[in-house]
Amino acid sequence: MLFQANIAEVFERIAARIPDREAVITPSRRLTFAEVDDRANRLANALIAAGIRCHTERAELEPWESGQDHVALYLHNGSEYLEGMLAAWKARGVSLNVNYRYVAEELVSLLLDADAKAIVYHACFAPVIAEIRPHLPALTTLIQVNDDSGQALLDGAHDYETLLAGSSHERPDLDRSPDDLYMVYTGGTTGLPKGVLWRQADIWTGAMGGADPRNGREFESYEAAVESAAEDRVFPYLIAAPLMHGGGQWLAWLGWMGGDPVVFGHVVDRLDPADILSTIEREKCSFMIVIGNAFGRPILDELDRAIDAGTPYDFSPLKVLATGAAAMTTGVKEEFLAHRPGLRIIDSMGASESGTQGRNVSTDEGEVEAGVFEPAPGTCVISEDMTGRIEPAPEATGWLARTGRIPLGYLGDPDKTRRTFPTIDGTRYSVPGDRAEWLADGRLKLLGRDSVCINTGGEKVFVEEVEAVLHAHPAVRDAVVVGRPSERWGNEVCAVVSTSSPVTRDELIEHCDGHLARYKLPRTVIAVPEVVRGPNGKADYRWAAQVAVENQETT
Repeated sequence: MLFQANIAEVFERIAARIPDREAVITPSRRLTFAEVDDRANRLANALIAAGIRCHTERAELEPWESGQDHVALYLHNGSEYLEGMLAAWKARGVSLNVNYRYVAEELVSLLLDADAKAIVYHACFAPVIAEIRPHLPALTTLIQVNDDSGQALLDGAHDYETLLAGSSHERPDLDRSPDDLYMVYTGGTTGLPKGVLWRQADIWTGAMGGADPRNGREFESYEAAVESAAEDRVFPYLIAAPLMHGGGQWLAWLGWMGGDPVVFGHVVDRLDPADILSTIEREKCSFMIVIGNAFGRPILDELDRAIDAGTPYDFSPLKVLATGAAAMTTGVKEEFLAHRPGLRIIDSMGASESGTQGRNVSTDEGEVEAGVFEPAPGTCVISEDMTGRIEPAPEATGWLARTGRIPLGYLGDPDKTRRTFPTIDGTRYSVPGDRAEWLADGRLKLLGRDSVCINTGGEKVFVEEVEAVLHAHPAVRDAVVVGRPSERWGNEVCAVVSTSSPVTRDELIEHCDGHLARYKLPRTVIAVPEVVRGPNGKADYRWAAQVAVENQETT
């Protein structure tokens, strides 16, 4: 029988075993495991006092239902983000990630969908919180984290540090469960953002450190996990990717579950290659996660710039470079290996709906590849008609899937839950929407999403949402949005439009700004006499993609 763990319980036991080891390192603060546990207890007790709780146990719920109150984390990277996750779990609530690039109407939609009761946010976001509060009657608890923005504390909000100072440091006296939820919002194949619901026992082993790093086997007890974390070695994890995405969260918790500190740089609101490389040098970071070429190319450019200037960075502490959420091309991998001989580049395949499904390890001693992965336990391929598995065989293609430790479903959406997590021949699968092909050597080649979803720099853009905004402009007669290959972003958002009156590219992009997060804005607009559609009225995305590529040099 598989071991069933609660993540908050695992963390507490690790903190009790290695209380004085550093758990969080920032430019302004260093916290031990015991100090993080104390701070999370204080926040948890404050959340409990505000009414955050588990009101219905898992056995009484459908897979798409949550019986726990929801705490939104609207934060840049930092210790408060991870404390917020841990505190919500200690209170038997559940945290949810908020994309800090969203504009007001997107935030309202997300927080209403999540039915968030509390929100922890950086002070720089106070103005937008003030704007959306009237539309969110269920959002009754506001906790503001001070930053250097100079924004005053909102009326009725609690200052984060003051709240912690006035709360009990005692462990909340609650009976936790392996069924307690972990929730991550994704705007990928589900279209508009949807909350993916995991049992903590499953996400822990599926992506957050519940397996022995030496052999990949699931831990069979709390004691085994704690002893592994307490081993006498420390590998600092630099969290360069945003914690508002699952990949950043998973790597941070992999660090903590391994007894290692997580490290944050000075710059947390954008990509700053100089800050990333300086932090690796200063804190001797062993691990780092990036988002494909979108992060990799600027970091390489900064490495080269520093060498040319005669002030090279010490890149030698980095042992493992993890990448996910967007493609890292073979050329970029090879450049990293040239800068840091002996580096291991781990390219992960997976989704919020599946956890880690496979990985590819590149070193300077072997062939460097992209898009090909060793499947993780439970990873498989399902036939196109979703009637059964496709056994490994050369050129056998179908839907990439996973069984075993998979999510329960999508919050509040039974139809999408049934489609994405079907039961076939008595076995329940996660089928997020990627196509894959078996290779002769038993590895999988990722073919990509079948849906019209653009992955740009690790962000997922649902094209129909962008199209709807473009169609709202009075000069736009028709519009189709597609992804176009980009060296830096993997793919960039490209709009192909026909118009009824003169309008400039900049005017259309400005029109979209304010309705959409900036990463969703078209990077280019291509004017055509007429948008091609099929007899059924659906857009011809293949045609639009060809138009976008053909106009690459002129736009």
